[in-house]
Amino acid sequence: MPESEVEFAKVTLKPGQERRVLAGHNWVFSNEVATAPASAEPGAVVQVLAAHGGLVGSAFYNPHSLIACRMISLRETVVPDAGFFLKRLSAAKQFRDRVRPGETAYRLCFGESDGLPGLVIDRYGDIFVLQVLSVGIEARLEAVGAALDELFKPRAIFLKNDHRMRQLEGLPLETRLLSGQLPQKVQINEGGLRFSTLISQGQKTGFYFDQAENRAFLRPYFKERVVLDLYCYTGAFAVNAAKFGAKAVLGLDSSAPAIAVARENAALNGVEELATFEEDDAEIALRSFAEGKQPFKADLILLDPPSLVPSKKHLATALRAYGKLNSQALRALPKGGLLATSTCSHHVSREIFVEMLRLAAAKAQVPARLLALRGQCCDHPVLLSMPETEYLHFALLEVL
Repeated sequence: MPESEVEFAKVTLKPGQERRVLAGHNWVFSNEVATAPASAEPGAVVQVLAAHGGLVGSAFYNPHSLIACRMISLRETVVPDAGFFLKRLSAAKQFRDRVRPGETAYRLCFGESDGLPGLVIDRYGDIFVLQVLSVGIEARLEAVGAALDELFKPRAIFLKNDHRMRQLEGLPLETRLLSGQLPQKVQINEGGLRFSTLISQGQKTGFYFDQAENRAFLRPYFKERVVLDLYCYTGAFAVNAAKFGAKAVLGLDSSAPAIAVARENAALNGVEELATFEEDDAEIALRSFAEGKQPFKADLILLDPPSLVPSKKHLATALRAYGKLNSQALRALPKGGLLATSTCSHHVSREIFVEMLRLAAAKAQVPARLLALRGQCCDHPVLLSMPETEYLHFALLEVL
């Protein structure tokens, strides 16, 4: 029976727990629920009610998850049918057309920030890569695919469902085609440069769109610099450096497939003589640079490590690791050198990130000033009332 013909089950919250949701936070946690229907299946749409009986909104429900309800509407009941997904994805496209004009490679949908909780969609021209992180979206993939077909006529829709968060929703890890045929190689354009991407075997969905504006921001700072790109992945930062005036660029990453694509990307943009890439453990290599044991003398270091904070309980350990990396990078730089450094976990707030950098500079006994403090690209919009949607922090420091 279609959802539009079903009387929705009701989840009632404990007293006062509706305030955060009505203020714009899209998650209801299991310990905030007073009563819930025993018969509701994971992924079902429910009406969320305040303790006094007032309608809070509609949500995808999962009785087996810490996030019991993922809101899809406030103060109204909606049916997440084909028209619902078409409307939400059309609005997401219009937003990206406005904030990333002329681009055809970007994050099309950023889950809760686009009113589609647990759905990530990255666009690679006419190839679309999805990560589904909620059982409610998983149950409606056909409607998502139909909306993408109507809006873009994609050549392929690929499911990159290998994120560990799926296990918290009771979903299997998998990668597969939803429709079409995925080409062996996918090339994109970003800011006038060309990049090959690792979609089926790469990290995240294959490319770090969240750093696009930070790559563009750094272009004036690359001029006449010797650049060391640690955790370079497929070389997007390194290629930008070589293309925009760096004297020499060295990229290091532990992934052999990523290094192979990085070299390809350097050649695609005509900078293979300037930008070289080596398969190496960036953490171990950085220690050697900090101790002055490397012949390559960088005066601009790019430090973009993977997320080290899988959950909040790992925060303290991760901050020590981040601090160590940044301290060593500052020690490796000469006076006047620049460090462009990032973290990518919502558990690390902007304030925590800056404090970590202060402590790292103090430990290194290297005076430094903050030239810029930035975040994720605007195609990853941040909901003010939902701090979990802000996860990327980027700083540019200068050694004094």
